[in-house]
Amino acid sequence: MAQTATPLRIAHRGMPRLARENTLASFRLALEAGAEGIELDVHTTADGVIVVHHDPALAGGLAIRDLTYAAFHQTAPDAPTLREVCDVVGSRAELFVELKGAGIEHVVANELTGYDGVSAIHSFDHVAIRRLHASGVALRLGVLFDGGEDGLNVMDQCGARDLWPHFSLVTRDLVTGVHARGGRVIPWTVNDAADAARLGDLGVDGLCTDDVRMLKRS
Repeated sequence: MAQTATPLRIAHRGMPRLARENTLASFRLALEAGAEGIELDVHTTADGVIVVHHDPALAGGLAIRDLTYAAFHQTAPDAPTLREVCDVVGSRAELFVELKGAGIEHVVANELTGYDGVSAIHSFDHVAIRRLHASGVALRLGVLFDGGEDGLNVMDQCGARDLWPHFSLVTRDLVTGVHARGGRVIPWTVNDAADAARLGDLGVDGLCTDDVRMLKRS
């Protein structure tokens, strides 16, 4: 896989410095700022609706998986569904969906299979990614890691094509190893221009950031 000359600018949950993360307002701001990728977190409600939210519980400790969508929406009215985000993003950017809820991988994959835009699924839950790969899903899969394991081995074991390391873990050897597998390296969360420049020089394929305005095109 030929690496891109400049990494994709990926908005981490939108533009959290300007609007509440994981909301349509935040995603729209990111697109307007030039994001070429939108990264978000998903859970499912008790009645099977895929919602965009980082934590497994709402304020007051209400677990999302125990709430109907109506109850979820009443408590968190600005938290969109995945379908609503798909409608906003469309073909304007690649959609990167992080699995947060347990055992929701196939529901999410089914939702994205009918999406006309470019999308991919990633997670710290490597077993979930492995299950998706074993099922033969056509979507691009990725694994997150923050040290304590060999990222290349994790990719191989899970059938992943994207590796999402913490930015401090990226080395030229890691990038070379991922590219040799036809994969992409997408470090998170890059909020310093010097770090972005260093990672770009190493040949990463995307930069996940809280503020895409920092990642200026040359």
